[in-house]
Amino acid sequence: MAWVLKMDDATIESGLVHDFDASLTGIGQELGAGAYSMSDVLALPIFKQEDSSLPTETETKNPPFQYVLCTATSPAVKLHDETLTYLNQGQSYEVRMLDNRKADELPELNNQMVKSTIRVVFHDRRLQYTEHQQLEGWKWNRPGDRLLDIDIPMSVGIVEPKTHPSQLNAAEFLWDLNKRASVFVQVHCISTEFTPRKHGGEKGVPFRIQIDTFAQGDNGEYTEHLHSASCQIKVFKPKGADRKQKTDREKMEKRTAQEKEKYQPSYDTTILSECSPWPDNAYVSTNQAATPSFSTTPLSTYTTSSVPDSDSSSPNHQADPGSHGNSEQLSPTASIQDTQKWLLKNRFNSYTRLFSHFSGSDLLKLTRDDLVQICGTADGIRLFNALKSRSVSPRLTVYVCQESPQESPLLETHGTNENGEHSISSSLHVYHALYLEELTAAELIRKMACVCSLPLGNINQVYRQGPTGIHILLSDQMVYNLPDESSFLIGTVKDELGEGLHLILK
Repeated sequence: MAWVLKMDDATIESGLVHDFDASLTGIGQELGAGAYSMSDVLALPIFKQEDSSLPTETETKNPPFQYVLCTATSPAVKLHDETLTYLNQGQSYEVRMLDNRKADELPELNNQMVKSTIRVVFHDRRLQYTEHQQLEGWKWNRPGDRLLDIDIPMSVGIVEPKTHPSQLNAAEFLWDLNKRASVFVQVHCISTEFTPRKHGGEKGVPFRIQIDTFAQGDNGEYTEHLHSASCQIKVFKPKGADRKQKTDREKMEKRTAQEKEKYQPSYDTTILSECSPWPDNAYVSTNQAATPSFSTTPLSTYTTSSVPDSDSSSPNHQADPGSHGNSEQLSPTASIQDTQKWLLKNRFNSYTRLFSHFSGSDLLKLTRDDLVQICGTADGIRLFNALKSRSVSPRLTVYVCQESPQESPLLETHGTNENGEHSISSSLHVYHALYLEELTAAELIRKMACVCSLPLGNINQVYRQGPTGIHILLSDQMVYNLPDESSFLIGTVKDELGEGLHLILK
């Protein structure tokens, strides 16, 4: 069965007009508070899915403290790079310290003082590894100066400011969280003092200003770390920072609008960003004002005892297995003390403090790139070559034996006598290998005397027995032309007075 609805044209037309009039009744009226609810809109599935990706309150937690360096940042910094701020050498700059805690955050600090340590450190990782050597070198060139000072008369709200003579790049002070606190700092080192000298126009290295804040512990000392923050700076000679800032600004003005979008704007102040606390074993200056630790070891230190024994009868002689001489490789089983000795004897004394906690295996694990980054190109390659060096083959090997055979019941030789009978003899010629590097007669005589246990001063002449039994005086030219792995029997003959000896090589 089918239903058919019959309506005339007039009825349809009147119904359409009524519906159209009803749809216009809300136009021009304000939507009241009850017109719709935003919570109902956000409850839609599509908004629920997006809401889950929004950061929670814990994820966007603000740091408890904030430090602001009151000087403008450079406009020539790309969008995703860290800000860079230019400072003038010796000029006082304000660093504001703000208590950024919420009402219920760290309540134990209420009405308490905190201690902050401010320091100027290197930004580059390679210079951080060699901080002690770099700052000692600066101290040597600038005796009596400090890298960082606090301008106490201009500072506000800080108590007990201190600068230690042994820490030229740091200062500390106490400040009250309930009061306004600003410390004015002066940086006396300039960025180009730590770059290799060329012909002018050296590019200075960046520094960092870092502040570490501590709370008072149960023992009364300020040792409980609370917060750390730092920013990147470059230090110029007086008024140099102003000129550099002006130059960067003029360069940016010449760029197109599209190029400017790739760079950050210049901010009026520099906000220090959160970072890891500075390590406890930071730079501490030595008390030796006249002798910096980076200086080379005096010549008197390298006596003959430090040089491999030239009287050795073996290549790369090791008189003491526990010691690490210049010609000996560092063993993976070497202790920290042995590693320090190895560094000193191989003229790496400026890096003993840097590797003060490294054993032999720790040092050998470092790659060539690691050492170059830590020690610089020249010393890094030299240290890598010393660690990975291989034994150098001797230029000439000579086998010698005393003419009288050594008697030993443990050594037997088997042979045939004149009657063809098999015989056993307990005598055996035992040869010693002499490894020559200089290929001189003096070197050969010295090593033969060592093997034969003869005083070198008692040997008058050394001869080589010729083809008809003649004696040929040993000379440098003869030693130079000896075939490799030659063998000789050493005969000993006293002179006419019986005071000296003549050696004959047969």
